[in-house]
Amino acid sequence: MPRISPMLWFDTEALEAAELYCSIFPNSEIRNVTRYGEAGPREAGMILTVDFSLDGQPYTALNGGPQYTFDEAISFVIHCADQAEVDLYWSRLTEGGGEESVCGWCKDRFGLSWQVVPTGFDEIMADPDTGRRDRAMKAVLGMRKLDLAAIRAAADGTSAS
Repeated sequence: MPRISPMLWFDTEALEAAELYCSIFPNSEIRNVTRYGEAGPREAGMILTVDFSLDGQPYTALNGGPQYTFDEAISFVIHCADQAEVDLYWSRLTEGGGEESVCGWCKDRFGLSWQVVPTGFDEIMADPDTGRRDRAMKAVLGMRKLDLAAIRAAADGTSAS
């Protein structure tokens, strides 16, 4: 089967975005940069694509122009080991012009959406006890950054300490 990798469309910020993402996620690197030639359609010498990997997952960032922008219909989920990782990634992605949204979603300064999720969240959302699930979901709907302790406490009908 062929390998599938995301292509991210930017106006002119492909390298800046790839550098940011590589600085945030461990085991990441920029692998290749290509430039537009005389044939265009953009200025010769301008960065065309940036191939990079985030912990082994390949991505390509394209400086395709301003006609397309990111929206929430596509996002990347970061599965975090614990609340400290949630806090770290949330902070790094929202700094410098990013924005917080609801239910664990945020946007980075380029408008790309991310959901930052702690380990254990999926288990609570899949709990066969509908009362636990509903209490947890009600708590999540009131959050921006996910707080696993508060979600667990809500699921259990207790208060987080």
